[in-house]
Amino acid sequence: MKAVAALLALVSAVQAHYTFPALVAEGASTSKWEYVRKTTNFQSNGPVTDVTSEQFRCYQLAAGNEGAKTMTVAAGSTVGFTADASISHPGTLQFYMAKVPAGQTADSWDGAGAVWFKIFSQGPNIAPSGLTWPSQGAKQVTTKIPACIPAGDYLFRVEHIALHSAGSAGGAQTYISCAQLTVTGGGSKTPTGLVAFPGAYKATDPGILINIYYPVPTEYTAPGPAVFTC
Repeated sequence: MKAVAALLALVSAVQAHYTFPALVAEGASTSKWEYVRKTTNFQSNGPVTDVTSEQFRCYQLAAGNEGAKTMTVAAGSTVGFTADASISHPGTLQFYMAKVPAGQTADSWDGAGAVWFKIFSQGPNIAPSGLTWPSQGAKQVTTKIPACIPAGDYLFRVEHIALHSAGSAGGAQTYISCAQLTVTGGGSKTPTGLVAFPGAYKATDPGILINIYYPVPTEYTAPGPAVFTC
């Protein structure tokens, strides 16, 4: 009976966790891991809890592109990721991009260094009765590529920071994926607020170390830089 109970608990934990396995572009979902680098949690669905880990960048199962292809999309278009099975925890949704350096391509670059700029951040709706999180329950999350960024190859990163057990350091659970993009069109504005992963966050950041239940927070500050805008 103990073995059965342990197995059921494990299954329940896996079902409560999630991955971002497929790119969404041009209004359609692609196949799992077709344009997204396969993540370490592709079977376990488990999160990253150490913000100083190299896994906090793209949560990759192995180095390299792992067979992922690069999707061509237009600047200003809507892109995103599917959530499998859905985003089952309350928390913050953010998207980042990083421009691939000259002489490299999206399928060969590891995204190291202070190269990432934030393009979207979604925290909670705050009310005296408690916090509600727009991304909770979502099966797909999307944002727009800034129309002003230069054309070229980019890595596109999603993170969802689940905060249901974030009342102690290391309790926040982050779910991450990176896709490979070639952006066409665009402009000439250089993104600002560049950060590195790992390095951008600390475990004690107020948007990561927080009790979201009691006392009910009256404000929330997402970790990382300000959202880059055109």
